[in-house]
Amino acid sequence: MTYKKFISTLMLAVAAAMAFAQPASVKKATESVFTLTTFNADGTLRASSHGAFIGNNGECISNLSPFLGAKSAVVIDSKGKKHDVTRIVGLNDIYDVVKFRINATTKALPATASSAAAGTSLWLVPYSNKSDKPMQLTVKSVEKFMDKYDYYIFSSDAPSNMESCPFVNEAGQIVGLMQHSSTSSDIYATDARYINSLSASGFSLFNGAFVKIGIPGALPADKDQAMLALMLAGQSNDSVKYAAATADFLNAFPTLIDGYTAQAQQYVDNNSFDEARKCMEKAIASVSAKDDAHYNYAKIIYGKQLYKTADYPAWSFDKALQEVQTAYGINPLPLYMDLEGQIRFAKGDYQKAYDTFMALTDSKLKNSELYYNAALCKQQLNAPDSEVVALLDSAVNNVDSLNIRDAAKYFLLRGDIYNKMENYRQAVFDYTRYEVISGRNVNANFYYIREQAEVKAKLFKQALIDIDNAIYLAPKEPTFQAEKASLQLRLNMLKEAMESAKMCIETAPDFSDAYLVLGLAQIKTGNKSEGMANLNKAKEMGNLQAQPLIEKYN
Repeated sequence: MTYKKFISTLMLAVAAAMAFAQPASVKKATESVFTLTTFNADGTLRASSHGAFIGNNGECISNLSPFLGAKSAVVIDSKGKKHDVTRIVGLNDIYDVVKFRINATTKALPATASSAAAGTSLWLVPYSNKSDKPMQLTVKSVEKFMDKYDYYIFSSDAPSNMESCPFVNEAGQIVGLMQHSSTSSDIYATDARYINSLSASGFSLFNGAFVKIGIPGALPADKDQAMLALMLAGQSNDSVKYAAATADFLNAFPTLIDGYTAQAQQYVDNNSFDEARKCMEKAIASVSAKDDAHYNYAKIIYGKQLYKTADYPAWSFDKALQEVQTAYGINPLPLYMDLEGQIRFAKGDYQKAYDTFMALTDSKLKNSELYYNAALCKQQLNAPDSEVVALLDSAVNNVDSLNIRDAAKYFLLRGDIYNKMENYRQAVFDYTRYEVISGRNVNANFYYIREQAEVKAKLFKQALIDIDNAIYLAPKEPTFQAEKASLQLRLNMLKEAMESAKMCIETAPDFSDAYLVLGLAQIKTGNKSEGMANLNKAKEMGNLQAQPLIEKYN
C-alpha cells in the first residue's frame, strides 16, 4: 500500500469513527437526502446520483450532469417513496449544479446563514441506509465566487457513491453539495445558497444546457419573462415542454389571454376542437381584457377554418367574423378590423374585404400588407391588371426598410402580373428583386418561370443562366432539360442543343420534346436522315408540333 493511499484510508477510518459522535441534528439531516435516477427516452437507466431537499414544497438540489440527455428522472426519499421530477428550476453547467422540483411535501434542510471558514469541520451526510454513516471532514480552503458564495475544497476523499450528498454543519444546516474533483483525489462543494438561488429567464429555458434535458423548465415568476418563455416554447417543436409551459402560465396568470390561446391552439393542432372551444369560452369569462379574448378566439377559429379540413359545425368563418366584430365593438382597434378583412377574404366576400383593407390605409395601421391584401382582392374580383399593379406599387412604396424581407412577395406577385401583361422586362426586374430579397432561397420552378420571361424579353444570356440554375436544382426534371435544348437551338448553338436533348432523352426516354429538338438540330447540321427519324419519333409519341416540321423538311 502506498503512503498516500494509507493516509487516505486512515482518514476515512478516523472519519467513520467520529461518525459515532455525530450530533442529533446531523443524524436528522439524513431524512432530507434522496437518491436521483435519470432515464433515457426509451426508459433505460442513464445516470444516478444524490441530492437534498432545499424547500418544503418539493424543491431539490443536486448535480447537473445526470440530467444532460435525460428524458425523465425520479427521486427516492429517505422513506423509500418515489417521486417524478416535474420541472427544472435553474442550472449552471460550469459548477455542475441544478435546482428542480417534485410534486410533494418535503423535509428541507435548513440553510446556513454564514460561510464555513477554512479549518471548519463539516459533516457529509449520506442517503439514509444501514451501511453509510455521516462523515466528518475538514475544510481545506474556501474560494469566493460571485462576491457572496463559497466554493469549499477538502483534502480528504469520500466514497464515489456519496456524489452530491450534502455537507451540513453541527446545527444540521446545509452548506453545500459534495462533488469529486476530476483532476485530483480532493473533493469539493458548491455553496448550497447559490444552488438554491438558481432560476431561469424566458430565453435561457430554450437555450444551452436546458435544451439537453427532456424535463420541462419551470416558468419564470416575472410576467414578461413568462410570456417570452411561452412564446419560445411554442417555437421549440417540443410538445411536452410547450404543454408544460402553457399549464404553468395558465396557473400563474389566469387573467391573461396568452395561456388560453396557447392551450386552445394545441387543442386545435390535435383536432380537439370542442376542447379548444371550451378553453376560449373560459378565456372570455376569465381574462380582464374582453376585447383581446374575443379577438384571439376569432384568430383561433379563422386559423382552424383555413388549415384544418375536419368539420366542426360550431365553428365557421361567420363565427370568426362574429367574434372579431364583438372585439371591435368593445374596443375599435384597427388590428381587429384587419382580421375582419382577412376573414371576409377567406369567405370569398372580396369586395367587402377590399373595402376593409383600403379603409385601414387611412388609419394608424397603414402598412404595405394592407395594399398587398387589397391587390389580392382585386385579383379575385377580376379587376384590370393595371389596378392590381397600382396597389402592389403602393405596397412596395410603404415597405418598412427595417423589414425589407416582407417585400419579397410583393415583387413576386407584381412580377407575375407584369408577365401576364406581357411586360416581360419589368417582370424580370421584379423576379430578380424577389430573388435578392429572399436571400436566393428560391426553387427550380422560379428560375424556369424567370427564364421564360427572359426569353420573351430577348434576354438570352440571362435565360441560359437561369435554365442552368433550374436544372442544377432539379436535375431529373425533363422539362427544364428540353427547354435548355430548345433555347440553344433557337440561338443556333446546335452542338450544345443536341447534347442537351440527348441528356433529356437519357433522363426521360418518353419525353417527346427532346426528340423534336434533337431532330431539328440534326437537320440543321446536315444530318437529315437521323433528324427526320427523331421528328417521326416525336410524332409517334404524340407531339403535335412534329407533323408540320416533318412536312416542312421532307
